[in-house]
Amino acid sequence: MFAPVYLDHNATTPLSEAVREAMLPWFGERFGNASSRHEYGRSARQAIDEARARVAAAVNAHPTEVIFTSGGSEANNLFLKGAAALLKPGRLAVSAIEHPCVREPARQLQRSGWQRQEIPVDGNGRINIDAFRQILAEAPALVSVMLANNETGVLQDIPALAAEVRVARGWMHCDAVQALGKVAVDFRSLAVHGLTLSSHKLGGPIGAGALVLDKRVELAPLVAGGGQERNLRSGTENVMAIVGFGVACEQAAVGLAERAGRLEALRLHLEEGLSALGAQIFSASAPRLPNTSFFGLAGIDGETLVAKLDRAGYAVASGSACSSANPEPSHTLLAMGVEPELARSAVRVSLGAGNTRQDVDGFLAALGENLAKLRTLTAIAV
Repeated sequence: MFAPVYLDHNATTPLSEAVREAMLPWFGERFGNASSRHEYGRSARQAIDEARARVAAAVNAHPTEVIFTSGGSEANNLFLKGAAALLKPGRLAVSAIEHPCVREPARQLQRSGWQRQEIPVDGNGRINIDAFRQILAEAPALVSVMLANNETGVLQDIPALAAEVRVARGWMHCDAVQALGKVAVDFRSLAVHGLTLSSHKLGGPIGAGALVLDKRVELAPLVAGGGQERNLRSGTENVMAIVGFGVACEQAAVGLAERAGRLEALRLHLEEGLSALGAQIFSASAPRLPNTSFFGLAGIDGETLVAKLDRAGYAVASGSACSSANPEPSHTLLAMGVEPELARSAVRVSLGAGNTRQDVDGFLAALGENLAKLRTLTAIAV
C-alpha cells in the first residue's frame, strides 16, 4: 500500500506500540463493565483507576480531578456548557483563534442568553493583552483560551492570563489538546479551572480524552444516566481506550525535553528550506510548539498544493483537520490580520517523533518541484 511520509501529527498521531500492547487484552480475554460488582467489573474499574492516575501524573493533577470523555471536543463542551448551565447567563469570552469545539459551543450559548465576546490576538497570534484586560473589566463569568494553537502552534502565557481571570472572579478554561506531549503541561502552574486533553494527539487511541477540573467548579453533565465520572459523564466507560490514553500520557512524560529539542531542530531546518522557497512562516517570532510550522506561499492555493504533495508522497494539511470541510481561509490567520488571499495558501507541517531530516529534505524537494509546476500553470493562465 502507498504510504506517504506522515507530516500531520497535529491532526492525529500513530498509535504507539506500548499503547497497542496495553490495549490488546481488552479486545479479548479482559472485559467487563466497570460498574459491575464481580471480578470482571472490578478488573475494569482497576484499569480505569490506574489510567486516571497516569493521566493526572502527566499534568500534575490529582486523579480525582480527571474526568474521562470521548475526546477534546466533548471535554471543551462539558466545561463551557456544564458551567453555563449552573450560572446566570452573563459574559463568555473566548479567544479569536480557538478550535471550533470551543467557538461553536460559545455561539450556542449566545443563543441561550449569554453574551459572547472574542478576545483579539496580535499579528503573531498572541492574546492582545490590552484588549483582554478591557474584556475582563466587564467581568465575564467564563473565559477560554487555548494553550497551543492547532494551526500555528503558538503558545499563550496561560498562567498570566488565568491570574487576571481569577482576580476578575471568572472561571478560566484552557484547551491543552495540542500541547500535551510536546511541551510541559502542569495543571497547578497553569492555575486554570478546567484543562482539556486528548489521547490521539500523543500516540494514544482516538475516542478518549479528559477534562481536568478544579473541584471548586460545579458543572451540569452533558450526558445524564448512571452517574459515571463523578456524575459528570454517564455511560459505560470505554475501558480499552482509557487504558491506552493512560499509557500514552505516561510515555509522553518520558524524554519530553529531549524529544522537543530534536523536533525544534528539525522544524528550524524545515523553515530554512521554506524561506529559501519564498514561503512566509506565520507566527515565526512567537513562542511555538517545537513540531509545528504553518506557512503560506503567495499566489498558490493551499488545498491544491496539499493534494499534489500527497500524490508526491507527503501527508500535510492546509489547516485544522476538524475544519477541513470549510473552504474558507483559516480563521486563525484572519484573526491575526493575514490577508485572505495569503491565508488561502496556508499549509501546515506538524512533525512527530518518527520523522527524520531525510523526511524534511524530501518534503522540501517535493514542495519545490510542485511549486515550480503550479507557478508555471499560473503564468500560462495569466
